[in-house]
Amino acid sequence: MTLADRLRAALDAPHGTAPVLLAGDHHDFDPDDSAHQAAVLIAVTDRAEPGVLLTQRTETLRRHAGQVAFPGGRIDPEDDGPVAAALREAQEEIALPVDQVDIVGIVDAYRTVTGYHVTPVLGVVPPDLPLVPAEAEVADWFEVPLGFLLDPANQRRGSVQVAGRERRYYEILWNDRRIWGATAAMLVNLSRRLRWTA
Repeated sequence: MTLADRLRAALDAPHGTAPVLLAGDHHDFDPDDSAHQAAVLIAVTDRAEPGVLLTQRTETLRRHAGQVAFPGGRIDPEDDGPVAAALREAQEEIALPVDQVDIVGIVDAYRTVTGYHVTPVLGVVPPDLPLVPAEAEVADWFEVPLGFLLDPANQRRGSVQVAGRERRYYEILWNDRRIWGATAAMLVNLSRRLRWTA
């Protein structure tokens, strides 16, 4: 069974009880308000110990400067849905060839504090692709073992005061990288959905 098949089977596996998923950064939004649609690619490398490709955003961006993120962005009118948008953005940001992605499926959407309704697209890619970050928005890319990211023991809860309100979040620390906010939340959801064991 291929890695893509294993992931599909894990996504489709019945749950005794529905997993408790994180809907968004705040709980006071309308889940049907989808004014800002976006998509990200959760690209899993097909190796003995699968990894996930992540980007470090440049420090010069107006939003989320320097943060760790999945390749992705807004769904444009010419995109044929979230899968096409996620693939286009991954190609633009890290030169990931579209034809090298085996799409596993769409996973649970997440609403960010900045008002985006983000659809994660799960796919499998060959290992060691010659990826090149787009200098304008991506400072670097790196790979983290899937098993590490999806292990609840590595998913730490934190909180911060923003405009007089407490904002709770998850973070995952990998070497000198801090994966937090929406990216970490989508990984927590994926972990709960897959019940992954590497």
